[in-house]
Amino acid sequence: MDFRPSDDQEILRRSVREFAEAEIRPHVMEWDEAQHFPMDLLPKLAALGLLGVQLSEEYGGAGMSAVDYCICIEELARVCPAIALSVAAHNGLCSTHIAMFGSDAQKRTYLPRLVTGDVLGAWALTEASAGSDAAGMRTTAVRQGDCWVINGSKSFITHGAIGGIMVVMAVTDRMKAHRGISAFVVEHGTRGMTAGKKENKLGMRASDTSEVVFQDCRVPVAQMIGDEGQGFINTLQVLDAGRIGIAALSVGLAQGAYEAARDYARERRQFGQPIAAFQAIQWKLADAATRIEAGRLLTYRAAHLKDLGRRMTKESAMAKLYASEVAVRVADDCVQIHGGYGFVKDYPAEKYFRDVKLLTIGEGTSEIQRLVIARQLLNS
Repeated sequence: MDFRPSDDQEILRRSVREFAEAEIRPHVMEWDEAQHFPMDLLPKLAALGLLGVQLSEEYGGAGMSAVDYCICIEELARVCPAIALSVAAHNGLCSTHIAMFGSDAQKRTYLPRLVTGDVLGAWALTEASAGSDAAGMRTTAVRQGDCWVINGSKSFITHGAIGGIMVVMAVTDRMKAHRGISAFVVEHGTRGMTAGKKENKLGMRASDTSEVVFQDCRVPVAQMIGDEGQGFINTLQVLDAGRIGIAALSVGLAQGAYEAARDYARERRQFGQPIAAFQAIQWKLADAATRIEAGRLLTYRAAHLKDLGRRMTKESAMAKLYASEVAVRVADDCVQIHGGYGFVKDYPAEKYFRDVKLLTIGEGTSEIQRLVIARQLLNS
């Protein structure tokens, strides 16, 4: 086994890091406080290939590997987890769902627009009464002639208000339970589809999260993605891949928090010396660096399995579970090392602390990850 990154991957990491430092870091708090996703950033992300990282070059994508994708998300999250979350949702949920299960016509129609940043992608699964129990959704799609009519609402949707292309899951046959759920692609502005409440969030505030309401929203039959009744099955496959992205985001956030704590510990002086000279601080930093590296290796292993075309349900759940919980601990220690300054917005510690908690919740809670892992272990 060779754990060394290739020369191309080293260049990729450096390129994304330089981009994040130059184009994102100066605006992090501005976007956070305004709860604003900067749409003018899309062409810049697209120019670097970050809006179609793993998509085929046939559709304008960068055609990179899953490991490359992890590097990209990690480097964005190191600077701004909220922007990384938006890029991950765009790539790993919306675009991936269409790329994996869309028809040739759907891919030709939608993927080039997603790659160029003409639109942001959104993915609508969660409902107010169907979170971890996603199969309990109430949104319905009823066939009427050459259209499907969608009614219901979705909650906590990333890019719910600003996403130009949305993949929506809805019940098409209630009697078949989870095998009666189908997926549809719905464009922003479609009559009967409106953005509802925008969530006022603790963290990840620059990433738009909104309710989406469907009231007699008619979409052509041709906009069903995949086979009827296979939407939920396909969703689980999308989530397997998506969780790798959240694991990478967790690693990147933890790396950023660790670096902030390390740098502060070198500068802050107490009792006549930098606090980095104290063993209590050194051990926190040593534990953080070790845990981050372990999370990174778990994440890259899952990504490598994806690149090989092998099933990675267990590995992606392990990576997401471990890396997200490590990130929470590292962000907490970052605040602790900063002391009182970790509690104010003049330093980055408090924002990492606010942003990080979502990572143990989104795309499957830690509890769900443990159930997934246990099921894989016991059924093997």
